[in-house]
Amino acid sequence: MNDKVKIFALGGLDEHGKNMYVIEINNDIFVFEAGLKYPDKSSPGIDFIIPNHNYLITNKSRIKAYFISHGHDDQFGALPFIYKQAPAPIYTTVAAAMMLERFTRRVGVKDVKYQIVTIEPSSQHTISGHKFTFFQTTHSAMHSFGIALDTSQGTIVYSGDFIIEYTNSARYKLDLNSIAKIAEKNVLCLLSESNGAEKAGYTSPTHRLTTHIEPIFRETKGRIFISLYDQSTYNIEELVQVVIGAKRKIAFYDPKTEDYFRDFERVGLSLLDERYVISNDDLLRARDQDLVILMLGAGDKIFEKIIALSNRENADKKIVLGKDDTFIMALPAPATLEVIATEALDSLYTTGCTVVNITRKLFTNMHAQEEDLRMLLSLLKPKYYIPVKGLYRQQIANAQLALHSGLKFSHHNIFLLDNGVSVEFNDGVGRVKMSPLDLIASGDVLVDGTGIGDINRGVIEDRQRLSEDGIIIMAIAVNYDERTITAGPDVQMRGFVYVKDSEQLLKQIRQIFITTVSEALAETQFDIDGAVKETESRVEKYIFRETRRHPMILPLIRVINQ
Repeated sequence: MNDKVKIFALGGLDEHGKNMYVIEINNDIFVFEAGLKYPDKSSPGIDFIIPNHNYLITNKSRIKAYFISHGHDDQFGALPFIYKQAPAPIYTTVAAAMMLERFTRRVGVKDVKYQIVTIEPSSQHTISGHKFTFFQTTHSAMHSFGIALDTSQGTIVYSGDFIIEYTNSARYKLDLNSIAKIAEKNVLCLLSESNGAEKAGYTSPTHRLTTHIEPIFRETKGRIFISLYDQSTYNIEELVQVVIGAKRKIAFYDPKTEDYFRDFERVGLSLLDERYVISNDDLLRARDQDLVILMLGAGDKIFEKIIALSNRENADKKIVLGKDDTFIMALPAPATLEVIATEALDSLYTTGCTVVNITRKLFTNMHAQEEDLRMLLSLLKPKYYIPVKGLYRQQIANAQLALHSGLKFSHHNIFLLDNGVSVEFNDGVGRVKMSPLDLIASGDVLVDGTGIGDINRGVIEDRQRLSEDGIIIMAIAVNYDERTITAGPDVQMRGFVYVKDSEQLLKQIRQIFITTVSEALAETQFDIDGAVKETESRVEKYIFRETRRHPMILPLIRVINQ
């Protein structure tokens, strides 16, 4: 039978994070990644954003597997919130499975039980009658991998996150042999990441942390603090080697940092020899020149730790930053975290310590750049090419390098897709399905705590108004039988800064409230909801006319003797 093939994304296109790519073979659904992204300042109070997964819920009986290519939350972060509604076996490595479990505990989801099938990063499995070949890639998370899926029309290859690097480390070794064997087949389509496609050359060696921190370790006589993302095991293992070379010892900044290392030990993937660890109890007895204090974290939490340490609000009072210390901030921030990252950097300078900020200009992400992508293309020579993972301009850059690669690509066999737009392959020919009936529901689902999708745009707009312009709360009491105002009004302002005649402003707001409520009481039927809405409207117009601000207006009317 000639397999019917359909490919689309529920997230990850024209955005950073929230990766979720779906490949359908006949009646079987395979989900590649199930990630989240972090909100920016336009979404106050929102913890995470995950893909709209209604399609998976509707078709949950057809889902045969999830594939999580490595242990980063932009690959697995949606699973705690969607898995109960759309369960299926999760194929991933021991390291990624452990990171998923850690993340699930961190976000407070307690009643989800994953069906995890652990795999080797280079291996083969048959799932629901379909052959999958996994090949290890080099990325910042250990044992990351790409995927090749055989169909009767040819092989579909998903690159995962990768760079071209020749390393002896078994945990980060690009499996070129497996890729070469896949290339011997008829490769129907390649889905390849786009995050670094705008950058010329190869990523390696600009992704390495060692070159930036080794001189600091040689020259610094005092204590060294260093902060890293806990999902970047590549950089953490680099740090460990530098620490050993400098004959220093690592102290864990907090229990969460220590737990991170213990979790890796528990699954047989130790990151650090205990001989190079100093206990918290011995912290004050050790010489400054022997100490490296390591702080790990993810998302905005790592920057909150730095701010707390700088302000001496950290839990462990034995750890205090001083002028003889050096703090290395190896945390290039994504766009959504730039504000809090800047605040953390500024707070470090107030302590008087020496601050080393390793920015993205010096220290690049471990994502494929132009030459990395070109090499993978030249090895696999796919019939069709779909740039995934990245902003639209990055997808375009990825498409353009394929177009000029000399590999017979044209606008007919490079597909630039949006989330929810599918490509169908029949008899080796791919066509984009653009009619409204073919579009698949996609978009953002907002996660607030463990609440999923119950925050709408109106709530977000209210939170924005609160954060930007504050709130005005007004209260009044009325006697329903006598149709009179018995108490108030009381007017309170929070977070609302006004500069002109504040007493006059408050007096006028009270008068508007009294007038509006009095008019409502004079009606045959006292409409309390109508009075509240009319007060809100009148006060809002008055405030904007006087201050050009839009605070939230909250009138409260208490009725007695009704």
